Amino acid sequence: MHKSLYIFIGGMAFLTGCQTLTTPKPTPEPIAIQKPVEPEDTIVKVEKPVEITDVWQRISLQMEMPIDDHKLVNQYRDWYLANPRHLEIVSKRAEPYLHYIVEELEKRDMPIEIALLPIVESSFDPSAYSASAASGLWQLTSPISNHFGVKSDWWYDGRRDVPAATIAALDFLEYLYDRTGENWLYAIAAYNTGEGRVNNAVRRNKAAGKSTEFWALSLPRETQRYVPQLIALSDVIKNADKYGINLTPISNEPHIAIVDIQSQMDLKLAADLADMNINELKSLNPGLDRWATSPDGPHTLVVPYDKKDVFEQKLAQLDPKSKLNWHRYKIQSGDTVSHIAKRFDTSPSFIRSSNNLKNNNIRAGRYLIIPVPPEGADLTTDELLAQNQLTPKAMTYTVKSGDSLWVIARQFDVSVDALIRWNRLPKNGALSIGKVLTIGSPTSSNATERTVNYKVRSGDSLARIANRFNVSVDDLIKWNKLHNTKYIQPGQMLRLVVDVSKVNA
Repeated sequence: MHKSLYIFIGGMAFLTGCQTLTTPKPTPEPIAIQKPVEPEDTIVKVEKPVEITDVWQRISLQMEMPIDDHKLVNQYRDWYLANPRHLEIVSKRAEPYLHYIVEELEKRDMPIEIALLPIVESSFDPSAYSASAASGLWQLTSPISNHFGVKSDWWYDGRRDVPAATIAALDFLEYLYDRTGENWLYAIAAYNTGEGRVNNAVRRNKAAGKSTEFWALSLPRETQRYVPQLIALSDVIKNADKYGINLTPISNEPHIAIVDIQSQMDLKLAADLADMNINELKSLNPGLDRWATSPDGPHTLVVPYDKKDVFEQKLAQLDPKSKLNWHRYKIQSGDTVSHIAKRFDTSPSFIRSSNNLKNNNIRAGRYLIIPVPPEGADLTTDELLAQNQLTPKAMTYTVKSGDSLWVIARQFDVSVDALIRWNRLPKNGALSIGKVLTIGSPTSSNATERTVNYKVRSGDSLARIANRFNVSVDDLIKWNKLHNTKYIQPGQMLRLVVDVSKVNA
């Protein structure tokens, strides 16, 4: 059962049966006995509770953070109001998860505004990836996610598992709240830049006799803009009617359920048991990188809330041994565990554990038991597109006065490079008013492919960067026009197109 939220509209209701006290009139007699005053009929006004049916309304009614009149808050508010399409996209992406996030925040009595932080961090894209190796809805890095109990391996990246990452992010924010003097603006700033920088900035201001409010702190430019962006967004959501913003309603009820599957499971089989399409199952479980869940857990799957009962019933009737398809493979001369794992799209460690191998030593002629994906387990390009693509079909946009590629890219939440590529625009990005642009290119999209701007570090080489992001050196050279030189310098910015499910974090 989901928690219903009610509000009362109107004045206070008075209780019936209250005694009315009346002061006696003065009398010359030393003792006067006043007749009891008969109570008049009391008008009782009973207000009917109004159930909150929309999660956005549930959020807006609980917002308490002050909306500061600061130039950066005003700038970000103006941007959101000028780009309502961005909030439409975000609302659609948030639909499966927002109710879950709100429930978790309410359980912890944390500011409800934090439910909007994934909009700032990732535009509610579970597959978002940054050049600083942060990933997922909450943009967690591997060290932080590991510290707060979210694992990642060859099969699974918990940073993209929305429920797991949400718990970790909220744990992290509560930790930062405690470490920064129980100040939520400090904690949110520290989520972006680290607790050390925030606490040092506070100490410096105290020592100099300056204000220690967030707005007075000397913090990195990105952080100075990060908190105002969240505050501006909160204002827009809270006062959507006032600003003429139509937020796509999200029903105030559970949209997802987390089901314990107890052991590794083939995703195609799971989708069949839940009576759903495999691409829908994968879209709700973006942390899963392969055709099955991880053998080492977590042994859970996210399914639509209305599919939970049928999935659990069929799962209970399933022979645990049939959760995976197994293939008996005869080892060939020259085979290695790694080569066999790559051939069958599994991990060397799982082959070793499944066959009780203490090391990678294998002998030709012997047999291995290997889990294999069923036919059709891999998504087609079209299915990948449908799973998590921002622009599911190409659309058009007519350039208006004041437009730039940057403004249009932000409005549709795509990259400037993508706009140039889709429309074969000149490299200087010159636009003319009235020009019709194509937004989206369905034939070449990948649900987990993202454009990343990477800053070269000391000790980097093209080979090292290519290995880390699982791309080729030739691609790096092509994307960045390095044909005349293969030398790179610390601080140089490189453009990469990466599949976030294959990055070597």
